[in-house]
Amino acid sequence: MIRAGVLTLSDKGSRGEREDLSGPEVIRMLRAAGIETVHSEVVPDEAQIISSKLVEFADVRGLDLVVTTGGTGVSPRDVTPDATLSIIDREIPGMAEAMRRESMLKTPHAMISRAVAGIRGQTLIVNLPGSPKGVRENLAVILPALTHAIEKIKGDPSDCGS
Repeated sequence: MIRAGVLTLSDKGSRGEREDLSGPEVIRMLRAAGIETVHSEVVPDEAQIISSKLVEFADVRGLDLVVTTGGTGVSPRDVTPDATLSIIDREIPGMAEAMRRESMLKTPHAMISRAVAGIRGQTLIVNLPGSPKGVRENLAVILPALTHAIEKIKGDPSDCGS
């Protein structure tokens, strides 16, 4: 079973001023796909906090998958992609490209998403938007590839069939 963590990035959410609706939506979708969420947390939009949480989820908790929600746009406080890029070993641009491509069919605002996906050690880290609708649309695009990607990250030697 794939073990996942969900990290919601929200200044207001971390202060208890706004209910986190996106994190629970990620958890619901992962569960429906047979992926167990073993930890979730809401933290402020602070690059240092985000990067340290990502390292904790990957290196200390040893999670297979970390999904972030929030902070992927171009506002001054949107620092999730920057924090993610600072701690990953390798980027997986195809996942972020696929999410943006699908979102562009629904809104031109998708082109300003800076979401990234990448690998730290043996953990896949994926950034999603901060709204439940954005979570649903973007996570649905990459869900079919998650298990295979994680198997490969962990060293599965089998050939990649089409």
